[in-house]
Amino acid sequence: MDIYLLEAVINGILLGGVLALLALGLNLIFGVVDVIWIAYADIVMCAMYAIYFLYTGLSVPLPLAFLIAIIGAASLGVLVHLLIIAPVLNSAPLNQLLATGGLLFFLQSFATLLFGTDFRNIGVRLPVLEFATIYVSFARLIAFAVGLIGAIALYGFLKWTYLGIAIRALAQDRDIVGLMGVDPRRIYLVVSAIGGGLAGLAACLLALQYDVHPFIGNTFGPVIFMICVLGGLGNMIGGFVASFIISQIIAIGGYYSSTELSYVLAFTFFIVLMFIRPRGLFAR
Repeated sequence: MDIYLLEAVINGILLGGVLALLALGLNLIFGVVDVIWIAYADIVMCAMYAIYFLYTGLSVPLPLAFLIAIIGAASLGVLVHLLIIAPVLNSAPLNQLLATGGLLFFLQSFATLLFGTDFRNIGVRLPVLEFATIYVSFARLIAFAVGLIGAIALYGFLKWTYLGIAIRALAQDRDIVGLMGVDPRRIYLVVSAIGGGLAGLAACLLALQYDVHPFIGNTFGPVIFMICVLGGLGNMIGGFVASFIISQIIAIGGYYSSTELSYVLAFTFFIVLMFIRPRGLFAR
């Protein structure tokens, strides 16, 4: 195999770790609350700005800045549910999409008003590792490891804890679960906090690799949504696998052509699959 192609494959796998983390958060929210947060990637943007100003402006140690950003993103997730999602929870799906789409434009416009359109970087330079002439970004390696650990931890939480079982029960039948002693409104808040926290964790990993600007959510938002639909909306395992499928198409496509064309190939693959499996590869 071409050594540069192998390098692209490895970097695609590492990219898939971060995409999987974002897809897990969005899938969890949709699977339980049954509302698609169009603005999910823009919560990541808010957390990245928080990291930037905490670390570069207030000289907060980077690990503490990461922790504050994760807690802030989780709190923002709860706030979004209370102020925007809860009032339209039982309305038509179109109203829900318009509400979360409006939040997307609000967050982007508000960030532009406050910070301008400048690209900002936290200035942390991690080394590039070399393995037998293959170069691997250490930041992406960390992101992959943390993303994998986060996915395993979330799976274990949903599988073996009482709260996780209540979340899965609510996702299966929200009408009956109230008779089992579970308060759906409280579970919605917990799920929104977990989803926001995962967005904050992804922001920590992305801040080590990318500049932050008001429209960075547009870079990841469509890809995350495509991954969730491809894996089957609400299917955690399906979204996890689909993340690595899409990341490989982007990585290998970028090797043979360009980054822009690789995204075109990924969306083309997605459209073709939708004709074959309209509900996703792992829909059930």
